[in-house]
Amino acid sequence: MQPIRKIGILTSGGDCAGLNAVIRAVVRRAISSYGWQVMGIKDGTLGLMNRPLAYQELDLALDTDTDLLRLGGTILGTINKGDPFAYPMPDGSKKDRSDEVIAGYRELGLDALIAIGGDGSLRILRKLAQKGNWNLVAVPKTIDNDVHLTEYAVGFSTGVEVAVEALDRLMPTAASHHRVMILEVMGRDAGHIALHAGVAGGADVILIPEIPYSLEGMTKKLSSLLAEGRKHGLVVVAEGVKTEDGEPVTVAHGGGQSRYGGIAHYLSDKLADLVKAETRYTVLGHVQRGGIPSMRDRVLASAFGVHAVDLVHQRRFDRMVGWQDRGVIEVPLEAVAGVTRYCDPFGPMVRTARGLGIYVGEVAG
Repeated sequence: MQPIRKIGILTSGGDCAGLNAVIRAVVRRAISSYGWQVMGIKDGTLGLMNRPLAYQELDLALDTDTDLLRLGGTILGTINKGDPFAYPMPDGSKKDRSDEVIAGYRELGLDALIAIGGDGSLRILRKLAQKGNWNLVAVPKTIDNDVHLTEYAVGFSTGVEVAVEALDRLMPTAASHHRVMILEVMGRDAGHIALHAGVAGGADVILIPEIPYSLEGMTKKLSSLLAEGRKHGLVVVAEGVKTEDGEPVTVAHGGGQSRYGGIAHYLSDKLADLVKAETRYTVLGHVQRGGIPSMRDRVLASAFGVHAVDLVHQRRFDRMVGWQDRGVIEVPLEAVAGVTRYCDPFGPMVRTARGLGIYVGEVAG
C-alpha cells in the first residue's frame, strides 16, 4: 500500500465565508501532524484541466498571521460552471474533458484529494474520482445549507448573520415610513437561510421553496398587523420561491444563462395593491457570500479540515465529513453527492415560526 506523501485541496462551486479556514486547517494538520506536502489546486477542477497545471504548494508560512481564519472567499479560486463531463466549448458544443482532469491529478502526483464543495460539485468530483481511481475526501460548504446528512455546512452561519443584519436595518426604516419591506435571500432549492433569518430577525412572513403559499394568505397576515395598529411589516423570501401560479422567477445573464431572482419584486408589486400599503424590496444576492466568517463557520471549518486530513491518514476515502449531534461525523459520499437537503415542512424550525405567528405558507390539510 503506497504511503500518503502528497495531497491536493481544491474549492468548487460558489464561494462562501469559511473556505479559507478549511484550507488553513488542512494545511496545518497535514504538515504538522503527518509531514505531507499540500498542493492547492486553483479554480477547482479547472486547475487540473489547464496545461500547465494551475496550482501552488501550501506550507505553514501561508498562515503566519492567522489571517486565513478571517478572510472571506477562497485564496485558491473556485468555479461553479463547466462540468468536465460536458464542458462548454467556444462553438457552443459540449465536450467530455474528464480525462484531462484525471490526467492532471496523476501529473501532480497526488496520493489523495480533499475537495470542498456543495452537493452538485461533490457529485461531479465523486464521478471523477471513480473514473480516475482517486482517493477522495469531501468537506461540505454552501450558504444554502442543503448538503445531505450534515446539520451544517461551511458558509451557512455567516450567510444567515448577513440576512439577519439586513432585517435589523430594514425594520427601523419600515417602521419610520409605514412600509412593508421584502427581503430576498439566497436559497435556490432549499429555504434554510430564509427560515433561520426570518425567525431570528422577527419577520412576519417567511416564504421558502418547500412550502406553497398564497397571496391571499400573505395579505391576510399583513393586513391583520395593520389592523392591530402596527404600520409596517417584514417579509423574507428565498430566491427560489415561485409565483403563486408556480412559475419560476428568473433574470437573464450574459451568455444566454438565467439565474433565480426577482421574486421580491414580483411580491412587492402584488402586495402594494392587495395590502394597500407602500412596499419596498431588497435583494441581498452575493452580499451573503462574502465578508468575515462568523465564529460558528470558523469553528466548523477548522473541525472539518482536521477531520478530513485524519480520514486521509486512515485511508477512509469516498467519505464526507459532516456535523451531527454537536460533533464531527463522517458519511459515505455516495449517500450525499447530488442529494439536496430540504427544509422539513413539519420540522422544528417551521413549527417555531408558526408558533410565533409568522406566516410560512399554507398548512397542509
